[in-house]
Amino acid sequence: MEYQQRRKEQARHTEQAILQAAMELSRQKSFDKVSVRDICQRAGITTGAFYHHFRSKEELLLKGFSPLDQYMEQALAGHADDGPEERLRRLLTSYAAFMESLGWELVARYYQQRLGAPPSHSIDPRRYTHRTMLECLRQCKAQGRFPSGCTPEWLADFLFRHFRGVVIDWVIHQGDYSLLSKLTQDYQLFSRILEPKT
Repeated sequence: MEYQQRRKEQARHTEQAILQAAMELSRQKSFDKVSVRDICQRAGITTGAFYHHFRSKEELLLKGFSPLDQYMEQALAGHADDGPEERLRRLLTSYAAFMESLGWELVARYYQQRLGAPPSHSIDPRRYTHRTMLECLRQCKAQGRFPSGCTPEWLADFLFRHFRGVVIDWVIHQGDYSLLSKLTQDYQLFSRILEPKT
């Protein structure tokens, strides 16, 4: 491995360690009470290394959901041959598990931060999660199992907006119900739309 590639891999590893440390600490106490020093100590790095990767704790929060796609990719590894409905279900349950692992307080803080940030498109079509969902929906359409009057692109956008809304409701209720159970119920209703037409 050449020097530049090693440096890039080391930087990626350090950034992931910082994000992981922040998430672990935020599950123990409120994100607002976690200091940069706490995060650095948990990650085994200097504060200089932290500020090399993030300008502030708030910027870290905005990037904190970036491991979601990596988490999803690992959850779907080895399931490429599953049917599209099963892969959609696996995407959904993995999404719920990831959010629950962060805890409602950290998710709430993330959305508060997003509301104060400049407008952006969080449903980025280049992201693994979006690409995989769209691929599943396109397969359903090719199999003739798709609601008339909408496209796979529109339905993927709808699903992202719906599931984000459920996560926000879960936050409003301070995590007092199982997000996984709620999203699984919702998916059971949605999956009827994709049942083979007789």
